[in-house]
Amino acid sequence: MKNFLESFKIPSLPVGKVGILLGSFIAGQWVVSDLIHIPSGGIAVFVAGAGILFLSKPSSVSFNSPSTVKGWIKRCNAVLKQFEFLEEPSEHFLKATQRAESLQEILTRDASQSLSVLSTKGIDLPQNDLLQSALKCSSPLNLSCSASLPIDNQSWEFPSHLFEQDLILYYLPLPLRAVDLLWLEKVPQELPSWIAVNFDDQDDWPDQLKALQSQLPERWINRVLKCDESLENMKKALTPVRRCLEQPKKNVDQTRRRLLSRLHSSWQADLEGLRRTKFRDIQNRSQWLVAGAVFASPVPSTDLLSVAVVNGLMIQEMGKLWSCDVKPDLLNAVARQLAIAALSQGVVEWSGQALLGVAKLHGSTWLAAGAIQAISAAYLTRVVGTSMADWMALNNGVSKPDLELLKLQAPALIAQAAEKEKVDWTSFVNQSRDWIKEQLKDQRAVIT
Repeated sequence: MKNFLESFKIPSLPVGKVGILLGSFIAGQWVVSDLIHIPSGGIAVFVAGAGILFLSKPSSVSFNSPSTVKGWIKRCNAVLKQFEFLEEPSEHFLKATQRAESLQEILTRDASQSLSVLSTKGIDLPQNDLLQSALKCSSPLNLSCSASLPIDNQSWEFPSHLFEQDLILYYLPLPLRAVDLLWLEKVPQELPSWIAVNFDDQDDWPDQLKALQSQLPERWINRVLKCDESLENMKKALTPVRRCLEQPKKNVDQTRRRLLSRLHSSWQADLEGLRRTKFRDIQNRSQWLVAGAVFASPVPSTDLLSVAVVNGLMIQEMGKLWSCDVKPDLLNAVARQLAIAALSQGVVEWSGQALLGVAKLHGSTWLAAGAIQAISAAYLTRVVGTSMADWMALNNGVSKPDLELLKLQAPALIAQAAEKEKVDWTSFVNQSRDWIKEQLKDQRAVIT
């Protein structure tokens, strides 16, 4: 996940298209349900979806992932500035030094190549001197041998210190065990790695290799090396590893990029926690502004115009919060695709039916004109806002989102967001009840 927009603008839409959108969203639900008294069901959803689809325009995608150490340093420094923007000053002061030291450790690490020969506990590894001789090359090499991977583990997490190695040689006993297969799957794809197998029977080796390859993940099929205790045979078997070691600068730079990428991902996870906390404040404020606009407006189309303006302001704040690098018109297109998915999945209809059930239990307080519509609009704002936050988290660093791909992703994003919000449905209903009471109180004050 990486960086987002510096500034944001409310979308500017053609008048004709706005008319279609306004009519589809409110009139489809209000006229069909309230005036004609037939179930709005799929009709309102279809009309609203068609109106929003009319506004959608696909785009292409371009992910700006750094390909050099300098690029990752620049990206990490940008993340450090985001912490400064999101954290409280006192908290940021305490953590900024620690983050800067973590970055500096990667940049100043030993420039010599490192190779780790590893296996699970209880496995006898070749002698260190034998491996040193077999792997001897023109560049200095830090060689470590350790049969320390546990055979019974809860998390099966690849040891963090092994990420710092430039190359990995996994010493595999035959026959293949489930524990070894689990650890082989945990070795990072981007870490140059081979499997070493100690097998003395030369005649039976082709059959053994074929059987082993049929059980290994595809990435390992052509990276199995047959070794034994003979120095000459060991040298011959480890030729691919030794050839790779002849490119020290490339290997060390690749490791730095990998470590910087991991550090960046860790920081992004911390940033996402901060963003979600601040997003909840934006979301709660925006949903009640939307509810107030819909509740107060006597004209259905004006309701949607108010919703569009307030949601535009919410997305503007979200863009700043996620440091969004997407152009405003493309970000608006993403929001429209998410709106299509929300309407097609009946988010408004579901919330309206759920609120009608509550209305029967709470009497006239919930039967005020426009109350159900207002709270349904607030809930729609809540779900679309959450799905938009999920999309921004997944697309950090994307400057041109692929809307064709988003059409496939949007239903899952909306479903996930709706599920998150349903968990907090009781709290939302309680907040809604308090909000309605305040609106009715204000109305009675105006009348008297």
